[in-house]
Amino acid sequence: MNNLVAILLLLIISLAASGGASELKPVSGVSRIGYSIQVGAFSDVKNAERLTIKLQAKGIEAFYFRKDSGVYVVRFGDYPSRENARKGAEKLVAEKLVESYFIASPDAVFSKLSKGEKPLPVEKLLPRKKPASSGDMGLVAARTAERFVGIPYRWGGENVVDGMDCSGFVRAVYNLCGVNIPRTSGEQFRTGDNIVITDLVDGDLVFFGASSDKINHVGIYVGNRKFVHAPRRGDEIKISSLDDKYFAERFVGAKRYF
Repeated sequence: MNNLVAILLLLIISLAASGGASELKPVSGVSRIGYSIQVGAFSDVKNAERLTIKLQAKGIEAFYFRKDSGVYVVRFGDYPSRENARKGAEKLVAEKLVESYFIASPDAVFSKLSKGEKPLPVEKLLPRKKPASSGDMGLVAARTAERFVGIPYRWGGENVVDGMDCSGFVRAVYNLCGVNIPRTSGEQFRTGDNIVITDLVDGDLVFFGASSDKINHVGIYVGNRKFVHAPRRGDEIKISSLDDKYFAERFVGAKRYF
């Protein structure tokens, strides 16, 4: 009897220590992101884009997004500690690439959004089935993606490769949710768990192309057979349907990372 009690206590302690739903599934190529550097506060998206391109020209993988206040900020970096991030930011200040900065902790955006922050209105959404992704992180990714809708986006600087705009957008959304995934759509397709289209839930990634070896587009599923994506270089982030003839003919598969 004492042994049984001891085992039950160990199980309870183990479950509590695991962090429950907020833990990432062990997926190759996917990890928690560290501390990031956030700079700028622009009312005009073009200013955020210019700073992003300037940083990208220096080899920094930067992206911009719109906050609840309506201003656009630029974020980059994946540092193991706040001090490492601060040193990286101070180096950029010394090089006059940025003037001021804010250090974003790994769980800052995820914690804020997971407490019920509403996305910017994009369209009336129908009720969704309860997501199967752990800790509702998929929901957070989907709602974060919706916040980008309507924003003109150009990823990868001037030398963007085919499929990099869309995968850069997906990567940025996941980074904001505290998750680091591979850079290109092809690499993203080779990681994560395979999901059949009937089992899609918020936050899953949907992939398109000629075949599984020729992936050239990716988007973030947001429910009701809709997904958010960067359609083409220089276009706005938008919501499209998996039932659209163009995408239905090119759908290759879906992946889940949470």
